[in-house]
Amino acid sequence: MDILRAIGDTSMVQLGRIVPPDCGRIFAKLEWENPTGSMKDRMALAVISRAEDDGRLKPGDTVVEYTGGSTGASLAFVCAAKGHRIRIVSSDAFSREKLNHMTALGAELKLVPSEGGLTTKKLILDMIQAARRLAEEPHTYWIDQLENPDSIAGYYSLGEEIWNQTNGEVDAFVHCVGTAASLRGVATVLKRHKPSIKVVAVEPAESSVLLGGKPGPHKIEGAGIGYTPPLWEPTLVDNILAVKTDDAKEMARRLAREEALFAGMSSGANVIAAIRVAERLGPDATVVTLMADSGLKYLSTDVYGR
Repeated sequence: MDILRAIGDTSMVQLGRIVPPDCGRIFAKLEWENPTGSMKDRMALAVISRAEDDGRLKPGDTVVEYTGGSTGASLAFVCAAKGHRIRIVSSDAFSREKLNHMTALGAELKLVPSEGGLTTKKLILDMIQAARRLAEEPHTYWIDQLENPDSIAGYYSLGEEIWNQTNGEVDAFVHCVGTAASLRGVATVLKRHKPSIKVVAVEPAESSVLLGGKPGPHKIEGAGIGYTPPLWEPTLVDNILAVKTDDAKEMARRLAREEALFAGMSSGANVIAAIRVAERLGPDATVVTLMADSGLKYLSTDVYGR
């Protein structure tokens, strides 16, 4: 079987010990079951395949992208499977495991220095500018994930899986916002099936721009770019919740110890927000969120490293 066919159809599990009494049921999709250990495999396949199909990415071209890590590993994986060269702009702000994963899959890395290892608006903009310069070279295709609507379509299948695995009995979907593509893709499908479903976006409290706050440095990798992402679609979102970095890290540790779910920081933020939503909706409600990636991507960080 083609390795790319291993993307998707991930398991869904119900959280137990970590859920307070009189709280709605909370289910999590285990997106680390995708080949590179994250949900980003879905969007990587979509953006590469669509660009091949319409001729934007031609045989012999080099793929270029800026990324904090999981997207980079996913793009490198798809490019390795399809035979494309890939150059990635990333940063020391992101875990060493992610950077090593990208290079292991054949990516050529250019690292942009961060401010003390933190994700900031300036860092994201610096990375974009560096990728833009690489994309000016001949025979390149720039993914430009923050502006690329093809990535949204990569998550339609995730929305359908959630709908089918809950037998349509889902009352809310809760998920962190980075590029906003995954939230938008899933929300589009779920709202089509059930317009009354509540879609809740999650962002770092230190950079709560969607709630009207100022951008700031944080360490929830894959979330909170410091400004409203171009793919953000507010008409699909019913509520926005902010979660502190330290709380997200502690919840990630608790998920590992108490639920045997080994995930990253954004997954911790997702569960904190999902609990808030499930408490508000009551014990008869069903809330779905994502284990966006594996804790194996963060072993060298202060989430798990000691």
